[in-house]
Amino acid sequence: MEPVEIIEDGLLLRPWRAEDADAVHRACQDPDIQRWTTVPRPYLPEHAAEFVTTFSATAWAEGAGAPFAVCDAGTGELLASCGLVSVDRELDSAEVGYWTAPWARGRGVAVRATRALARWAFDALKLRRLTWQAEIGNHASRLVALRAGFRVEGELRLAHPSPGGRPEGWIGSLFPAELAAPGDPVPYGPDTLQARRAAVFGRPQPVLFATAGDTELRLRALEERDLPAVTRTCQDEQTIRWTTVPHPYRPEHAEGFLHDLVRPAWARGTAATFAVADPDDSYVASIDLRILPNDPLVADVGYMTAPHARGRGYLPAALTAVCAWGFTTLGLARIEWRANVGNTASRRAAEKAGFTVEGTLRGGVQHRGERQDAWIGALLPEDLV
Repeated sequence: MEPVEIIEDGLLLRPWRAEDADAVHRACQDPDIQRWTTVPRPYLPEHAAEFVTTFSATAWAEGAGAPFAVCDAGTGELLASCGLVSVDRELDSAEVGYWTAPWARGRGVAVRATRALARWAFDALKLRRLTWQAEIGNHASRLVALRAGFRVEGELRLAHPSPGGRPEGWIGSLFPAELAAPGDPVPYGPDTLQARRAAVFGRPQPVLFATAGDTELRLRALEERDLPAVTRTCQDEQTIRWTTVPHPYRPEHAEGFLHDLVRPAWARGTAATFAVADPDDSYVASIDLRILPNDPLVADVGYMTAPHARGRGYLPAALTAVCAWGFTTLGLARIEWRANVGNTASRRAAEKAGFTVEGTLRGGVQHRGERQDAWIGALLPEDLV
């Protein structure tokens, strides 16, 4: 392919030049670029020089890619990288990749550049499809793709996951008819639910605080060191009686819970599990807040308390804090609670946290091979006032 320049929506997309190396090196020291892309770590000046010269020129000459430096059209300042990789002429398809320099974020640069790149790919190269992929958890990249018009269609295991990252990725595609015209409104703006949650789940889980009597509790991400306490809690006869934890419960079940359920759910932005810790930072309980797949404004909550910590008011205080976080930070409109009829301890905790028990679901839950009746209740934002 012959290198070209693209000017659109205040941006200049041009081939990389040798003099860009210093700015590329500076940008790629950014923790987010190193976390979510496959740039070398540590990123050295020679890596930047090779990227803007040898790598870029080879991609254009072989037709395998179209790497662009994204610059301010007025000042020429380098703002981002955006380009095509894995160009497949038999399929008329290519993948889009991008990063934004830390000094240029918050200005819609990646979205505008991706739209401009896509327009050139469809019009000049006559491609029929563009694809996008990113490691699950890279909510900033996902939000850019959505705003550029991509449809995020599912997940796939990554061929080259980033060091220390998750092995699964999101994948999406864009077709010519789905590309917005220059200057058209950008969907999923900063005040939307999608943008708010991308900002939350794209970062480490926060620490919340609650007070039960004279005891201050920390609500934090579940960690490896909590797993023995989780195992003991799930071996308790009351936990077995009222929940669906495996029985008999073994340490590998706790490990699977953390690695296969808790951490992937946070990365996907579908749920948050908080470990409730006492003043010694020891596990005393856990709370799961799960966003319903068919209604993003509703979540359900589940919890369990370590046997030695029961009856101290820890759970209602922690549950109130988690629900407040769900309303104010995630923008939830309703949080639901369910428990098997007869689980009075769970019901008392929910009611102390402000939940209203709304009725009984006959045969509402599957419990150890049988359908059982379940209480259902809910908490609304105004219930916490």
